[in-house]
Amino acid sequence: MKKLLIPISLCMLLLIGGCSKTETNMNNQKTEATKCVSQTQINSVIDELVNKYGDRERSRIEKGVTQIGNLWQIGAELDGTETEFHKFCVDNYVASAEQLDGLFESLQTHFEVIVGHYNKISLDLKRPTAVEGLSVNKIDEIIAGYEPSASFISDFFNNKIAFIVGLNFPYFTLKEKKEFGESWSRKQWAYARLGDYFTTRIPANLQQKYGESLSNADFYISNYNICMGYLLAHNGKELFPKDMKLISHWNLRDEIKSNYGQPDGLEKQKMIQQVMERIINQDIPKEVINSTRYTWNPYSNKVFDNGKEVKKTSAEPNVRYQHLLNHFQIEKQMDVYRPAIGNAINATFDVAYEMPVQEVENLFISFISSPQVKEVSEIIKKRLGRDLQPFDIWYDGFKSRSTIDQSMLDKKTKALYPNTAAVHKDLPNIMQKLGFSKQKADEVVSRVQVDPSKGAGHAWGADMKGEKAHLRTRIGKDGMDYKGYNIAVHEFGHNVEQTLSLYDVDYWFLRGVPNTAFTEAWAFVFQAKDLDLLGIKNEDKDKEALEVLDKFWGAYEIMGVSLVDQRVWKWMYEHPNCNAEDLKNAVIQIAKDIWNAYYAPIFNMKDCTILAIYSHMIDYPLYLSMYPIGHLIEFQMSEYMKGKNIGTEMTRICTQGRLIPDVWMQGAVGSPVSAQPILNATERAVQTLNKE
Repeated sequence: MKKLLIPISLCMLLLIGGCSKTETNMNNQKTEATKCVSQTQINSVIDELVNKYGDRERSRIEKGVTQIGNLWQIGAELDGTETEFHKFCVDNYVASAEQLDGLFESLQTHFEVIVGHYNKISLDLKRPTAVEGLSVNKIDEIIAGYEPSASFISDFFNNKIAFIVGLNFPYFTLKEKKEFGESWSRKQWAYARLGDYFTTRIPANLQQKYGESLSNADFYISNYNICMGYLLAHNGKELFPKDMKLISHWNLRDEIKSNYGQPDGLEKQKMIQQVMERIINQDIPKEVINSTRYTWNPYSNKVFDNGKEVKKTSAEPNVRYQHLLNHFQIEKQMDVYRPAIGNAINATFDVAYEMPVQEVENLFISFISSPQVKEVSEIIKKRLGRDLQPFDIWYDGFKSRSTIDQSMLDKKTKALYPNTAAVHKDLPNIMQKLGFSKQKADEVVSRVQVDPSKGAGHAWGADMKGEKAHLRTRIGKDGMDYKGYNIAVHEFGHNVEQTLSLYDVDYWFLRGVPNTAFTEAWAFVFQAKDLDLLGIKNEDKDKEALEVLDKFWGAYEIMGVSLVDQRVWKWMYEHPNCNAEDLKNAVIQIAKDIWNAYYAPIFNMKDCTILAIYSHMIDYPLYLSMYPIGHLIEFQMSEYMKGKNIGTEMTRICTQGRLIPDVWMQGAVGSPVSAQPILNATERAVQTLNKE
């Protein structure tokens, strides 16, 4: 996964809001909300500036003056009086194109330094809690939650730079970006992205609290391991190696995937599902989390010490759901400062992702309700020779590796990558195998650092030139196993995108991609090539059809997970005074509801909760939808790049920077984001396999 800044990023945090004349209750202190500039005064300023600079400037003047007028806090000890607001606008409006460009260039230089160093500070402060081999004490945990950028917004309103930006580079709504964006020049797009920065005034203390909440959840998840060699089956048998330690949910899920066609594979998969359900239900004994002190039977939920049952154990006390609730409670406080947006759901989808939540939900439901789901499930049943089990949402048998001995893959990757230095040394070879020139590969890799991860692995990009992106992945004492390698290739895809879209984009304000789904798409492009990169070729005549079905089934699974994530947040807003127990019960019921509606008809089994296992729900709120959208984008890009050089195309496409999703996709492959290409390809693949 791509590691997000906390908050998601400065420009994505700043969501349209303004002053309110209602009373608010923040931190148990009832205060009257600050008044802003009257519409009469705003109109007066607009008239004066239009008279001075001409009607050709009217649109920008109206947008800029109105925007900052709705943010200017009236008061001698605040931003100033209405008269002072009037004078500020007249003194600071820049009409000359040359002067406006000079202002933009100065802001671009300064912002890269500020935001880039915020990113570096945050990365460095989290290093003890994220990197394997570093000890962690209480102060490290606290500092990891510190958000260095938390006061950025308030500081820049206090020194009036935020008002200068809003006045001269006004904010464009998503609707306006869709309407005008295709005709904008690169510089106009860069101006618009600068205009995204200062559109609300969320207090620094709330931003800091949110950063702490996310960091605490990330620490909890990063250390949530199940020691598999200490699990007991019904008959008391130990199924897994004594030293196997799997993080939830990533490694647990991947262990399910790796056991298709393996001895005792089905029994292992059923046990892992039981472990997942214990985690979801929060009846897992806290004594067995990240511990080898006891053995545990996840079916009976009994704990043993040297074969003797331990009578006094405690269930994990809804810690999982308390972290989620903590995020919500802070987001709810932030909502007061973004009234035009509504809530955190809209802030995430409409503004940060620029893909409205209802459109995303409709896209997912139409996909998982498609007739292709039933057709693909019948093929899976035939290949398995049994009825489907709930964990078969992670069926991995369409991949080339499904026919390859897992131990052989582990042996190969451990020999290649005994440590982080070996991983870094091989990164240029990986890029060249994907079509990048040696020069470009060396250039990109020189800007990437590899770290051993305490968690499942992540990619953290730089935000200023001269700093490195970080690839973090798990490496065992005897080297990187295949699971770690597969994740590392995925994360390296992020790093390559992060580096190209920072260094090869013409304006710093356009760095990056439209949203995290697009960097996930590039990570999927890399990940799909993992066996090719190891020199393992698939000679199956049905290779292409099987690859399509694999991508289809992966999207089907993660879309259901994402719908659970979305609906849990909707439920929290409908029940704002809930506690962790209420939330746990709601998550379980929502997971069952989604399952019963879209999965039970396929699996012939009701009330399964497995869709609620994803750790992202806890430490990356509302992030999960980016994965299935990323799958759809990856499929469109992969189809487009067939017969083309991936390195050349990736470099070309990434230089577009952060446009809105459909405009970016139009430039990348000639069409907007759509599920239809993969649905059509799936139908063809099903027909191909059914003919045999």
